[in-house]
Amino acid sequence: MAIATINRLITLFDGAFKALAAPVCMAESERLAMIVQFAMDSRVRAYHTSAHIFDLVDGMNPHQVLAALFHDLVYFQLDDGFPESTVEILRDVVCVREGTLILQPIAPDDTALGLCAVVFDFQPGQELPLYAGMNEFLSAVAAARLLQSRLDNMDLLAVVACIEASIPFRSTAMDGTSSADILAGRLDRLCQRLQPVWPETVRKVYVDRVVTDAVQFANRDVGSFANDDPGLFFSSTWLLIDESNAPLKRVGVYTLRQYRDVLMRMESFLGMLNPESVFQRYKGTPSKQEWSNLIAAATRNIAFACDFLEAKIASVAIIEALAMATGADCPVSMFLGDIRSTQGRPDRVHDYLPDVLHSASVDADLLEIFEKGRNLGSQNDLGASPLTAFVYRYLGFHGTRTTLRHARDMFAGITTPLAFLQTQNRDMVGAIIQACVHIALSRAQALQELQRALRVDNVCPNQDANALLMP
Repeated sequence: MAIATINRLITLFDGAFKALAAPVCMAESERLAMIVQFAMDSRVRAYHTSAHIFDLVDGMNPHQVLAALFHDLVYFQLDDGFPESTVEILRDVVCVREGTLILQPIAPDDTALGLCAVVFDFQPGQELPLYAGMNEFLSAVAAARLLQSRLDNMDLLAVVACIEASIPFRSTAMDGTSSADILAGRLDRLCQRLQPVWPETVRKVYVDRVVTDAVQFANRDVGSFANDDPGLFFSSTWLLIDESNAPLKRVGVYTLRQYRDVLMRMESFLGMLNPESVFQRYKGTPSKQEWSNLIAAATRNIAFACDFLEAKIASVAIIEALAMATGADCPVSMFLGDIRSTQGRPDRVHDYLPDVLHSASVDADLLEIFEKGRNLGSQNDLGASPLTAFVYRYLGFHGTRTTLRHARDMFAGITTPLAFLQTQNRDMVGAIIQACVHIALSRAQALQELQRALRVDNVCPNQDANALLMP
């Protein structure tokens, strides 16, 4: 039988404190666990939840376990501020100025905030960088303030260092200096201040151990990039898409263009992501062979995710073009059907699509995910992508890419929706139109007229669709 989430969190806190010989009672572990759960399991989160903590902690040492419990506590832009359970802890750390968070002056006796500022190299008065440590820093401050009376400074520093290392996707500098090397330098200077009597050899051993732990923790945090199953990797990626895009929360209301924009932002991000910036390495950890394997897996998974997103965008582009050619942008559900309904299973466009055998080359793994669905479910989208599967089977891998190329011209306004549709396989578009007629009832007549217009051979490629539909 499954243990309640809150009890699992309490057990993790209690076990970590006992391993560090920290004098913390079970009641305090309970209080800390409730702070974490109330923050992590909010309705707006899909990936950075308590489940993510449990995925991380197996086999970790107590410093890493405490870091796992706290490292995603704050997700300011997603939660629309500090989680309610952390407001009192973090209220005085920053002020909001023109939409950005500014680090406030640090009181001399605020050792927890001061320690975090040194580890993250943040200065009072500076703007906290949204995608370069803001949330990790605020999470670390919350952890340090909550734990400072329970852990000694060196244990606390080890926890904060792990959280700093979890700032993702930092490239190695031209001179070969990595983010782990930079962290080691900051820790060394901080140790000289906190433990001035330590010999240099003792200090170096401590720093190397802490940074090694931090790198192992950070690599576990992005471990899905090394998954042997690209479908599992993309399932995690889709949860991030769900979580970080507010329009998708409005299930049944978000529009075709909003949905396409979300897909294109993620496709653009992954397309520019350097696989070598995903995982970190410090003084032989991980080994050279392990490092090489991690980079190869990340390269493969990123490419797979981009292929998936490109095919999704291509298929959505066809529906968007149909919508624009028969009226205007509209909710995705108007053309594709609802994701769920209180009235039973809703009609969906793929219910009316004919079977098609793929005649062009396809990626079997991609096709399987389109047809069978992602491993991890989504509240904001169907797990499977039957429309994309239909288009992908019709066009194949290379044909789908060609469709996307034409679609980008439509998105940029270079060509009209009608011109884009004219570049597509006529039978495929016709089948999709006939399926949409069953769903998009208010556009049914216009769709039928559009299908007749698309069969006129002498149409000018950039002629306005509305002119063709004029009686």
